[in-house]
Amino acid sequence: MSAIAGLWRLDGRPDAGQACTRMLAAQQAYGPDASDYWDDGSLALGRALFRLLPEDVHDRQPLIGAGGDIVLVADVRLDNRDDLAVALGLPAHEASLLCDAAVLLAAFERWGEACLDRLVGDYAFAVWDGARRRLLLARDPLGQRPLHYHRSGDLVAFASMPKGLHALPEIPRAPDEGRVIEFVALIPEFGSRTCFEGVERVEAGHIVAIDGAGLTSRRHWAPERRPILLKAPGDYEEELRRLVDQAVKARLRGASGAVGSHLSAGLDSSVVTGTAAQLMRQTGGRVVAFTSVPNALYIPTEDDPGIADEGPLAAATAAMHSSIEHVLVRNDPSAMLDSLDLYFHLFEQPVRDLASGQWWCAINAAAKARGLSVMLPAYVGNLTLSYSGFDTLAQQVQDGHWLRWARDFTAVVHGGHMSWKGALAASFGPFMPAGLWVWINRTFANRQAKVTAYSGLNPNLAADPALMSTAHERDHDFASRPRIDAFSTRLWALRRIDRGNFNKGMLGGWGLDQRDPLTDRRLVEFCLNIPAEQRLRQGKSRALARSAFSDRVPVEVLGEVRRGRQSADWYLGVDAAHGAIAEEIDRLGESSAASTILDVERLRRLVAAWPPADRRSQDAQRSYRAVLSRSLAVGHFLRKASGANR
Repeated sequence: MSAIAGLWRLDGRPDAGQACTRMLAAQQAYGPDASDYWDDGSLALGRALFRLLPEDVHDRQPLIGAGGDIVLVADVRLDNRDDLAVALGLPAHEASLLCDAAVLLAAFERWGEACLDRLVGDYAFAVWDGARRRLLLARDPLGQRPLHYHRSGDLVAFASMPKGLHALPEIPRAPDEGRVIEFVALIPEFGSRTCFEGVERVEAGHIVAIDGAGLTSRRHWAPERRPILLKAPGDYEEELRRLVDQAVKARLRGASGAVGSHLSAGLDSSVVTGTAAQLMRQTGGRVVAFTSVPNALYIPTEDDPGIADEGPLAAATAAMHSSIEHVLVRNDPSAMLDSLDLYFHLFEQPVRDLASGQWWCAINAAAKARGLSVMLPAYVGNLTLSYSGFDTLAQQVQDGHWLRWARDFTAVVHGGHMSWKGALAASFGPFMPAGLWVWINRTFANRQAKVTAYSGLNPNLAADPALMSTAHERDHDFASRPRIDAFSTRLWALRRIDRGNFNKGMLGGWGLDQRDPLTDRRLVEFCLNIPAEQRLRQGKSRALARSAFSDRVPVEVLGEVRRGRQSADWYLGVDAAHGAIAEEIDRLGESSAASTILDVERLRRLVAAWPPADRRSQDAQRSYRAVLSRSLAVGHFLRKASGANR
């Protein structure tokens, strides 16, 4: 990984190199190993390197190409560098001496912007095209590496993280309150705005072109709808295994001897961990698999929904593989607010769930203590590898395939994959009038189709028609009505994901490179186009994934239909931090931005009413884990972004 930065003085002022040095220094936590820049007076590009790949010893960025007309800086890991080298005609011995950025430069010199169609991996890069006097900024399809920019007056600047831009006096630090309001309301983060005023992001899967006339942005990753038709179910399974093996293997590059993974009771993390274990065993390496389990003070009950303690099922996966070291990590309930300042410094955007933050901080600390540098999460599997296929029920209804629907509906319910109410909702919800859907959910499930049901947004802002209009423009349904089209629905959901800042923060805070195999574009594009009948076979959800990986995932996990409940002990954190939470809310009341955006009085009432009669109820989850927790994170961000020191 690298942190990159650069700026362009359109008025010709010759201080770009000095300014770029400040931008790189501000991002040193993300690139402590080497720092350099190129400049011609009014223009500068630079990078600060964090060595993680074997080829990083050859990294000499910034790189110059096309006879001096092209300058490139990149934060990149290419997972198909061998294929690119062959296509570029690079001999193997020559390619082995090139860092990934140099391979990327060669690809850009050969194919220009069209090289983006050939790249597989995680990247964010900037190219100065001297012949056309323009700056290009690009990010990978699923936004695994961050890239931000600023354009105003005679200044164009970019940096991996906002703090690189805030190193310039022309870009003071202040919150973008409009974007923060959208964040609190969980409206999709489409567009270039960030939670900082004057700081924009290159959207995932986009390329931005900036020249003297202005700025344009276009999407370069737009997978086509091409249903994959193979001869037999076994052919789909074989291809899925091949693509998962390829994706995991690519992300093991540079992991010397050991790699870390997040292992839960779920199918996705079990597949990733089991695959990594098989591959690492071939070279004598091992996988250190971390599982978050509830604090010892948590007392399970028979009516607990889902899987509160994922340790036993995770242990079953670990037991299948001699190359897995299984590590249970227990939450520390007293640490709920302790990391807020750290989150702001590392991620530079609010976190959505303070309870989840506790367990991944604990896992990060445990991984760092073991000297690991690579972690394999599995964040997007529900949209790709293990997509449920429940939308098939609605598709059968739409197509009039009533016998198939009756068969699958019965099997889904009897197999425990869904309740009969859930199966009916999945089958007929997409065809209901919006008002009827809202009424049914309010009457029979106590679900409110309004923003304040799950957020601490100021009621006046929540009722603003402009907010509803923004949600509509971004195809966001507050009532969460099911959809029919699996391809477009999943693509829409994938485009909501942008983990760039968090991945970079994990590197800067704990020295851990997050490499999610399930974001591999080859795997994603295959999964998007798998026929519906392969995802839901005879009423069995996630059927293809369950069938394909019996060689690396135990039968207990493959057959499990319950969902894991990470941080089931979340309420212990509220118990332990009750006084500190009240003090933080008082500080939010003193902040102009926080008290305007958040319903501070509601937060005070929630704290005063703690504990509720049933701390494990859905109402308690919504009120405290969703509303209170997210409001505390957002409010703290607003205070810090506004310059408050307490």
